[in-house]
Parts: sequence; C-alpha cells; structure tokens
Amino acid sequence: MDSSQDKNLPATERKLQKARDDGQTARSRDLSHLAILGMGTVALWTLAPHFLGLLQQAMGQQLVFDANTVKAPAHMLERLRTMVLPGLAACVLFGLLTTGAAVLSALGAGGWILSLKPITPQFNRLNPLKGFANLFSKQQLVNVAKMLLMSTVLVFIAWKYLDGSVERLAPLVLQPSTLALRDVGQWLVGGVALLLLAVFLFAMVDVPLQAVLFKQRLKMSHQEVKQEHKESEGSPEIKGAIRRKQREIAERASTANVPQADFVVMNPTHYAVALRYDEASMGAPQVISKGADLLALHIRDLAQAHQVPVLQSPMLARALYAHAELEQPIPAQLYTAVAQVLAYVYRLKAALAGTGPQPGDLPLPDALVPPELDPHSPQAQPRPRRRR
Repeated sequence: MDSSQDKNLPATERKLQKARDDGQTARSRDLSHLAILGMGTVALWTLAPHFLGLLQQAMGQQLVFDANTVKAPAHMLERLRTMVLPGLAACVLFGLLTTGAAVLSALGAGGWILSLKPITPQFNRLNPLKGFANLFSKQQLVNVAKMLLMSTVLVFIAWKYLDGSVERLAPLVLQPSTLALRDVGQWLVGGVALLLLAVFLFAMVDVPLQAVLFKQRLKMSHQEVKQEHKESEGSPEIKGAIRRKQREIAERASTANVPQADFVVMNPTHYAVALRYDEASMGAPQVISKGADLLALHIRDLAQAHQVPVLQSPMLARALYAHAELEQPIPAQLYTAVAQVLAYVYRLKAALAGTGPQPGDLPLPDALVPPELDPHSPQAQPRPRRRR
C-alpha cells in the first residue's frame, strides 16, 4: 500500500465525484453555527415584540384569581392552554427558521448530496485501532485546535459582556414585568450579536480551510492515478482482446461483400483478401473482405461461386491482410502491385466477354511488394495502430 507521504497528487474528477456519491464533501461547522445564530438573532429581533405582547397578556390572565377560579379548578387547564399554545407556536417557528438556515448553509458550502452511504452500517468502523488513528489525523487535530480557540474566544466575549452588564441586569427585578422582559430581550439580542460577530470571523476562515483539508484528504498517489486511469480507460490487454474480437467479427461480416469484389488474392490458402475498385467513387482500390485460414477458404469458395477471379500472390495477400483496413483505401506502397493485378483482371474479363484477346500469365506482383510490408519477411515493420 502507498503511504500517506506518497499521496501528493490532487484528486481526480472521478475520485471527487465518487466522494460526493459516498456523501463526502467539504462542510464547515462554523458556517452552520453562524447560520443558526444569525437566523436566531433575526428571529428574536423581529418576532420578539409580537410574542412579548401575547406573553404579557397570557401572564396577566394567569395571575388573576377570584372565587370562581377557586371553586372550579378545571379552569386552570384552560388558562394553561392559552399560555402554552403561543409559546409552542413561537418555539416551532423559531426551530423551523434556524433549521432552514442550517440546511441552506450546508447547501451553500458543499452543495446538495443525496446519498445513503453515510447512514449505511459499516462494520469496518468498529475497528478500534482505525478509530484511534483517526483521532490523531490532521483533520481532527485542526478541528480540535479550532474548536478550542473558538470556545476560548466565545467564553471571553460572554464573560466580558456579562461583566459589563451586571449592574444593568440587577435592577430588573424591581421593574414591572413588561419593562423587565423588554430589557432582557434587548440584552439577549446584544449578547447574541457579539457572539455572531465572532462566529462570523471564524466561519470566514473555516470555509476555505475545510475545502483545503478535504482535498488534501483525497490526495492520490501515482499508483492510484494509474490504477484509476486503467479502470476508466480499460486494461490494455482487455482492450486489445476486444479489438481483436471486433476485427474478427467485422471480417466475418465482410464476407457478404465478396460477390461485389473485382478479384480475390490468396496465399494460397492461409490468407484471402477481396478487393474492389470503382473509378467514380473511389480514389484507390479498397479491401472489402479479408480472412485467414478457414475464413480464407470460405472467401475463396464464395468468390468461385460468383465468378470472381481468384489469384495467387502470397506476399501481396499477406501485405494486404496485415496493413489494409476494411472499406479503406489500400496503403500507397501497394498501389503498383494491386494496379498490375487489376489490369490483368480487366483483360481477363474482356477476354471472357469476347471483347479482347486472352491475356497471358499473370506477372507475379510479389516483386512489387515492399519487403517491410510482408509480415513474414525479416524486414517486416510493425503494424500501425488504428485510430479509435
């Protein structure tokens, strides 16, 4: 396995996408804290005056007692209902607002991720050694240091705020309840605003910090990049086998084109190549079918059944089979040899049609085949790769 020191390459797009599919992304807890505190402050600031009026009215009703109340204690339940419902509605609304703010902050930091992987049971997490090692990871150490610093700053701000407002809060017990509640609300809003400012400063640092730590955690080694490339592009051995199989299938399917060939050149039984040339649509002769061994014999039989000339030229057959692609012009180095055979075939067809003299023996075109194109020659050059 690669050590962590070897993982110095940035994560690829595929690994980043896989991490998102697994429910992993850069999330900032400080940003969530900021959203919750900010929305809570706004909610207190805007909704508190309305609910304070309802609370004042409800408390006035609760503090009124008369003879009817003493005689019918069940009326206390009705009073309790009128007291609880406004408070419950305020709590539900406050909770919905803060929860929505927390969700929006998470979406803003890492985007929407729909994955059940984080809640799927994973028994490898029960490994105590791995869990102990995670306690001292770079991510955890940074988070602990950040939380300690933020807690220290928040405690210091809270202590200074309380220390500076003790003299203001002490006389509240002597004021009427309405004024006392209003002053307490303003005091709470002021304290939360200071905490909000501190958390905002931490969030501005934490958001890019979490993104950097997340990318560092996903860094890859050279071996992992190579393995991923192999998995995405496919193993060269497997791709080579697939290409060979596709070539065999294409060659077998191409036998249907043999009746349209001008001639077939063989070697004499191991290779067979069928060629066709149309001056109006082709710039050079094309191989329309080729095969080896049993497929070569099948091409020969088809050609003979459809009166297509079958000629023997071992080197030319081998060169065309190795270097010419189906439905593509033949290599330029073989133009002369193929033109010689093609001219002989045209004279032969003219003689059979009674419009020309009988040609003599076919001049051996193998002498015109460059030795480097013959796969059986010591001077043979490797077959060029096909473009995908």
